Amino acid sequence: MQIAVTGSIATDHLMNFPGRFSEQLLADRLDKVSLSFLADDLVVRRGGVAANIAIGLGRLGIRPLLVGAAGTDFAEYGQWLEKNGVDTSPVRVSETLHTARFVCTTDADQNQIATFYPGAMSEAREIELGPIVARTGSIDLVVVGANDPEAMLRHTQECRCLGIPFAADPSQQLATLDGPSVRQLVTGAQYLFTNEYEASLLQEHSGWTAAQVLDRVGTWVTTLGADGVRIERTGEPVIRVPAVLTDTPADPTGVGDGFRSGFLAGAAWKWTAERSAQLGCTLATIVLESVGPQEYVLSAADLLGRIDSAHGGVVAAEIEPNLAAVS
Repeated sequence: MQIAVTGSIATDHLMNFPGRFSEQLLADRLDKVSLSFLADDLVVRRGGVAANIAIGLGRLGIRPLLVGAAGTDFAEYGQWLEKNGVDTSPVRVSETLHTARFVCTTDADQNQIATFYPGAMSEAREIELGPIVARTGSIDLVVVGANDPEAMLRHTQECRCLGIPFAADPSQQLATLDGPSVRQLVTGAQYLFTNEYEASLLQEHSGWTAAQVLDRVGTWVTTLGADGVRIERTGEPVIRVPAVLTDTPADPTGVGDGFRSGFLAGAAWKWTAERSAQLGCTLATIVLESVGPQEYVLSAADLLGRIDSAHGGVVAAEIEPNLAAVS
């Protein structure tokens, strides 16, 4: 199964604030906020939702196509992605702009305040899927991740015109998209990915109820943090998959992207949505234990051990044959 992952390619600048944001915010002064948080450290990591999802797929042995726009500084990052099993040939490299920047501060409660500079990502709207399909022969699924809004709308419409199934994953962009745009991005998606807050935001912006959203998508996957994942399909019972717990959380950045990598790998292997989510939850926890969304190390033995502990030996035995190419 050939998966194309569209969305942002970025560099993450991650800082940790030892206190709590909530203790610095005054409820009656939120209209005029002027705060500075003294961070303990700074690490610079490779990121961007499309690159994060793609690298997870690559490490699971599925060579995805990365479709996005990067800057003049992309050469080293591109080599890193290729080394980790990602086909970067569709990436558009800007002649003038730098790769997008994500600057994020995390507090002691794992809350985050972030700023995103799009940079070269603004050129993603110039990317056409048609020539990529012609060059690769076929694409079986396109993930439409958070990106330049015009690029997201373009890729979604191209999927409809080309008859390619797509997964809608608007995530952070839901805050800025208007109702017609949200409805266009969601309608007809084979998969819809949101977290719990985004699920509410999607309904508010689209004007649809949860039932109306479900009528327009194949499978709606909602991540619930420590409460795991909820999977919904019209006319079928809700499936709940528990999270894979850890005593050593390090950084929540990219955890949702890690889940998507595992889930999409399961979809590529024709697993059920439940099995796919079980792998996704396991990979999400491994990402959570590392600082930076791409710095984790995968091994088949570790994945299987965690799956066995969380979901049982039967599930681990079913999953094991597909993990031979994990790297």
